[in-house]
Amino acid sequence: MATKTDLVIVESPSKAKTIGKYLGPGYEVVASMGHVRDLPKSKLGVDVEHGFQPDYQPIKGKEETITALKKAAKKSGKVYLATDPDREGEAISWHLKELLNIPDEKTYRVTFNEITKKVVNESIAAPRAIDQNLVDAQQARRILDRIVGYELSPLLWKKIRRGLSAGRVQSVATRLVVEREEEIRAFQPQEYWSIQVDLERVRPNLGGFQAMFYGREKKMELHSQEEAEAIVAEVSAAPFSVSKVKRQEKLRNPAPPFTTSTLQQEASRKLNMTPARTMSIAQQLYEGVDITGEGTVGLITYMRTDSLRLSEEAIAAAKGFIETRYGKQYYPPQARHYKTKGSAQDAHEAIRPSDVNLVPDEIKKDLTSEQYKLYKLIWSRFLACQMASAVYDSVSIETESAGYTFRASHSELKFSGFTAVYEEGKDDEDEAPQSPLPDLKEGEALDLKKADKQQHFTQPPARYSEATLIRALEEKGIGRPSTYAPTISTILNREYVVKEGRALRPTPLGEVVTGLMKDKFQDIVDPTFTAQMEEELDKVEEGSVDWKKVLSAFYDDFEAELHKAEQELDGERIKVPDEVSEEICPQCGRNLVIKSGRFGRFLACPGWPECDFTMPLVVEMPGKCPKCGGRLLKRTGKSKKTGKQYTYYCCEHLSSKDESRRCDFMTWDVPVKDNCPVCGWTMFKKSGRGFKKPFCINEQCSNFTPEEKRGGWKKKTEEADAPAQEGEESAKKPAAKKSATTKKTTKKADSTKKSAKTTTKKTTTKKTTKTAAKKAAAEEAEA
Repeated sequence: MATKTDLVIVESPSKAKTIGKYLGPGYEVVASMGHVRDLPKSKLGVDVEHGFQPDYQPIKGKEETITALKKAAKKSGKVYLATDPDREGEAISWHLKELLNIPDEKTYRVTFNEITKKVVNESIAAPRAIDQNLVDAQQARRILDRIVGYELSPLLWKKIRRGLSAGRVQSVATRLVVEREEEIRAFQPQEYWSIQVDLERVRPNLGGFQAMFYGREKKMELHSQEEAEAIVAEVSAAPFSVSKVKRQEKLRNPAPPFTTSTLQQEASRKLNMTPARTMSIAQQLYEGVDITGEGTVGLITYMRTDSLRLSEEAIAAAKGFIETRYGKQYYPPQARHYKTKGSAQDAHEAIRPSDVNLVPDEIKKDLTSEQYKLYKLIWSRFLACQMASAVYDSVSIETESAGYTFRASHSELKFSGFTAVYEEGKDDEDEAPQSPLPDLKEGEALDLKKADKQQHFTQPPARYSEATLIRALEEKGIGRPSTYAPTISTILNREYVVKEGRALRPTPLGEVVTGLMKDKFQDIVDPTFTAQMEEELDKVEEGSVDWKKVLSAFYDDFEAELHKAEQELDGERIKVPDEVSEEICPQCGRNLVIKSGRFGRFLACPGWPECDFTMPLVVEMPGKCPKCGGRLLKRTGKSKKTGKQYTYYCCEHLSSKDESRRCDFMTWDVPVKDNCPVCGWTMFKKSGRGFKKPFCINEQCSNFTPEEKRGGWKKKTEEADAPAQEGEESAKKPAAKKSATTKKTTKKADSTKKSAKTTTKKTTTKKTTKTAAKKAAAEEAEA
């Protein structure tokens, strides 16, 4: 009798393809395409009165997949459940076992922290049973979120607006954004002054420098112009001298390897990737990419983790690579080990490349642009975290005059260390670069050349970006690695929060919902309570707490709050105030307001039905119109032919009724906050994800960048010419045999002509779309 083939079930087809190549002919590897059963969408699906019993149902639309999985499991020998190595993956394995009726003796659970041939084969050789504690922790989270969503959302529908939703983590995230906005509104700027002095050595041509006012023995705050002027007068009449010179070497250590949170933050800062996009690309890198000469390779370890732990094997590989490529001086005296935070699960390693020898630039041709950028980020961060510290020569100088101290400092890189590979991004603007300082001695006399006082005002706290919101959620213990990206996507999709550039701003809807939740459901939106719930779920995973007890303790208080809120809000409906814009209705002169529809947010006249004017939402961009100096706006249009939406940028006076003010400036390129250093015009960059180099569009400027050197998409006309030339060359080549060769050449020429026609057609379509955009803008102006 032939030996039965063992079955391996993974979540995605790409992972199945990679693992199938590693395991060989003795195994059949299939994909479940994620979850196969879940709570029903049409009802609560949880029997609260009988111990929170869930009613799991096969997911609609997956009938064929489930049938195929059942058939494969029945005819196989062993069944290896190889879903992702986290709570969600453990739960999917459990659901597969239950739904496919796989006997215990045939069921084997395996996990892959990285999808490489070595790890896959080692994991298959050492399977385990399904961890029921992990499953119960996921069940508890799923049921908890279902109860909150299905019992709280209908209240929001009745009292505010249909289609709203509430959730444990999303409600807290929205609250953080709302409260930050309230801080900004309530902020009262405080005046303060600074004094900068330009000093020079008494002997000429030996160098000058700038120093900033510090105080006397302690730091002094200058709150008025009078205070600043008094100090300037005193120091102007008194001599300056060097009171203290301090020289030292400063070490700067590398950042630890990536966790899910820090990867999402850094990808947002450096690559302008949303958290959801970051996780999608990371999933591709984890599951496997075809690499020339290597086959299909999983390039990174599992990307949902809050651990900083690295395997000794990975650390040793990094050491060998660093010493070979950079030299032994770039490796620290001892290997670096990073301590994971106490609240982290530490189930598996930090995010790192599966093979450090797969250098990003060497495999770039096998990766998409986004895969390359994200892989390079992960690879560089991992390598840097094992490298020697950067060494800086630091000099700080204190000067005195009239009893006041002025300070200056400068740091110069002495040994690059880990910075040769990677430097961590920052959320805040970088400080102005420091100028080198002359070689001064203590007691040396100095001449005052100029004393400059400047007025400043304290700034309100910055709005959250996606990166800083994720950091805040992590610091407060809200959510877990797998929840950050979907949480932010949810609050944006529900329009509780909108993005303006990189900043997150709450909408009036988000503020109203948050206000209701804070008033009636304090626990749900309380960051401390939500963090405690996460800790309870962690205890369920550890096996120290029963998951149904956690649900019961939560539900008793939640149900009481729900009934109380329904009684207090009986007969009341909360109005969401209109979000008033600065745009004026061209028909009646009112300020347009922002409305939401099936296709997103748009501007509408509040005078409806008397006035029915609407227009696309106007987003103000940085910079000024190069033609008339007006504001630059981001607008969208829709092609009547294809129905596709497009984005363009134009002058605010494009639709002006006053012909004398009307301006026809319109472009596909994105205006940036930087001005050209030569002519001062606003600079632009090509649209699209990732970094694009800004360029000057002023043809009269020496810094002007021609269209063909701006990057982005290339003109189709160039591509159309290339195939035709190739065809002409082919036609000129002598034929060895008239029969087959002539046919092939003719066929190729015909194909080339078709290709040229198709490409020309695409070019025409592109031009037509651009013309349509201008036409739409003109029609809008006439309106």
